[in-house]
Amino acid sequence: MTIAPLTDRQQAILDFIHEHLGDRGAPPTRADIMARFGFRSPTAADDHLKALARKGAIELLPGAARGIRVLADRSDAPTGLPIVGRVAAGQPIMSDAGIERWVPVEPGFFSPRAHFLLRVHGESMRDAGIFNGDLLAVHRTPVAESGQIVVARLDDEITVKRLRLRETIAELLPANSAYAPIRIDLNRQELVIEGRAVGLIRAGDMARNL
Repeated sequence: MTIAPLTDRQQAILDFIHEHLGDRGAPPTRADIMARFGFRSPTAADDHLKALARKGAIELLPGAARGIRVLADRSDAPTGLPIVGRVAAGQPIMSDAGIERWVPVEPGFFSPRAHFLLRVHGESMRDAGIFNGDLLAVHRTPVAESGQIVVARLDDEITVKRLRLRETIAELLPANSAYAPIRIDLNRQELVIEGRAVGLIRAGDMARNL
């Protein structure tokens, strides 16, 4: 079955449905989609699902929280991972405006699997081998352990740093002495973890795990 062309956001949601089916054996709920893509209400998620249904990608089954059935094969759909460029303040990291293009990199090459590639801007992580223009493979997760390299949102800005946790204090540490650490009192300021780095792709080089 051939489906009508999808927007980047619709494709990302369809990919998430497939991912959820593969990982958990069941489609996601509207709340799952809302949380994954930063929607403010389940209604926004439902609107996107209805658009996918109109385009023939899925069927919505009434009366069921997980009433989503995938209809289309994905032979004409983007495969691999999306490249996320600059993320506008306040925008979800996987918003349509942030996705530059898709590249044919298998998400399962990385462990745990990557959900997107983030284009690195700046040299703050240079000494960790992460340079300006690199593509950082990111596994989406809202939690991370001290010592891991994370993609974090602080005051609506996205940054890549090494996380250090000390009770109610979090520090985002650069790997370049020209940059100062960022110290966050978690009792006063919110730190949102968008994901953790699981690999790296450099122009003209092979993908590698971190």
